[in-house]
Amino acid sequence: VEADMERPVPMDRLLVGDVGFGKTEVAIRAAGKAAFSGKQVAILAPTTLLAQQHYETFSSRFGNLPVRVEVVSRFVPFSAQKKVLEDLKEGKVDIIIGTHRLLSQDVEFKDLGLVIVDEEHRFGVMHKEHLKRITPGVDVLMLSATPIPRSLSLSMSGLRDMSVLRTPPQRRLPVLTVVRPWSEELLKSAVLREKNRGGQVFFVHNRINDIHERTVMLKRLFPKLNIAVAHSRTPEAQLEKTMMRFSLGEIDILICTTIVESGLDIPMANTLIVDDAQELGLAQMYQLRGRVGRREEQAYAFLFYPPDVHLSVEASERLEAIAELDELGAGYQLAHRDLQIRGGGDLIGIAQHGNSTRVGYQKYCDMLAEEIANIKGEKRKQAEVEIAFPAAIPGDYLPQENLRVTLYRRMLKTDSPAEAISLKEETIDRYGKLPPSLEFLLDLTCVRSAAHELQITKIICSSQETVIQGDPDGGWTEFQLKLPWMRKLDGFVGPGGYKGITILAEMIKGKII
Repeated sequence: VEADMERPVPMDRLLVGDVGFGKTEVAIRAAGKAAFSGKQVAILAPTTLLAQQHYETFSSRFGNLPVRVEVVSRFVPFSAQKKVLEDLKEGKVDIIIGTHRLLSQDVEFKDLGLVIVDEEHRFGVMHKEHLKRITPGVDVLMLSATPIPRSLSLSMSGLRDMSVLRTPPQRRLPVLTVVRPWSEELLKSAVLREKNRGGQVFFVHNRINDIHERTVMLKRLFPKLNIAVAHSRTPEAQLEKTMMRFSLGEIDILICTTIVESGLDIPMANTLIVDDAQELGLAQMYQLRGRVGRREEQAYAFLFYPPDVHLSVEASERLEAIAELDELGAGYQLAHRDLQIRGGGDLIGIAQHGNSTRVGYQKYCDMLAEEIANIKGEKRKQAEVEIAFPAAIPGDYLPQENLRVTLYRRMLKTDSPAEAISLKEETIDRYGKLPPSLEFLLDLTCVRSAAHELQITKIICSSQETVIQGDPDGGWTEFQLKLPWMRKLDGFVGPGGYKGITILAEMIKGKII
């Protein structure tokens, strides 16, 4: 990040790191570097609570230094906000922290040098591009444990730089995650276990209209515990007071909506209970789980769904993913899974997930990769491939359409034989013995990805014969192919169907290993 800030071109970096892995620390140091260079810093946070927490953290770190830190949010009176914005325009404020309020028309900077977007998956494309547009050339640092599919896709395709924080804090334990139908017995034992060890509980119910029914139920089950409610319609003063009491340990159970999803740090809260988890997104569930287990105690997350509700395929996949990926630092893999489930969005539009409707996602990525390789002087000429018979991933082998599409994409993106061999081994490991048609496609991927190095220009597969053609002095000329293969002036002709490509793939594999 420091090197990026010193380059002549503007920084555009996505910093991916799990909850508590130190993203805020990187942001503080980047903000300090910009402020000490005479530039202003804008820090965008998705919620009022997180903006307030950042304000307290940054103020304490820069307290003894000549750096002025201010916050604009609904906790700050309008008159005070007006004064802060006037000072910001005159350059008297070095670091400004705020919610979407910072994107308003009346917010003007004297010399904006760095924009930090915390929990970038909570902002829309237009929000994230707004400050870039009003201050061309500004450095941008985006922080997220679970980047939105579009952001991850941009980073993976080389349009945006990406750094991943992989080192967990010392003695941090992974959160034990339970996904199951609603159980009052399990709820009681989870809350009482947490209370007996002196901890606190988050109970997340993401519907304001019936949150008080849940409050009545919890008060019936736990009459001796202190229970409070927090949601976005709670008056500012009351919400601030409730959160302060919860952080001081005066409240045992906080019943809340996903308002607590982002960045809050309550060390004594080590049990999370989520009601109707099937309605939440993958990143939301992951962020909520990050509210607990922030110190050395073993934390627990219970994700309940109604026993009588039919779960959609996507909801089942999300719940399966959150239960599977429970180790430390799983946010990056989880964002990958989210990209697979939801698609990469419109890379040249504003949709942040789903499959692109203008230029096909794969075609766009291919065009982009080709152009970037051109600029870098690494352009690789692809071999032409013709297949004269049907070859596809059978639906009875991989029933989920999105998994089949993901595998097709990965085969298309593979550009080295070692990667192709690894993909084949991974597919067998994950889904079992390969059907002949998929084995052919993976072998063809291996041959196609080796074509550039072997100077093979064309691969033709029909049921009668397999033909490879290449440059006269290419590496393919060293192939020791036995009958029925026949050497021609510009290539080889061999058996058709799946067999010819399988023989070539084995030969290439033998050269690598």
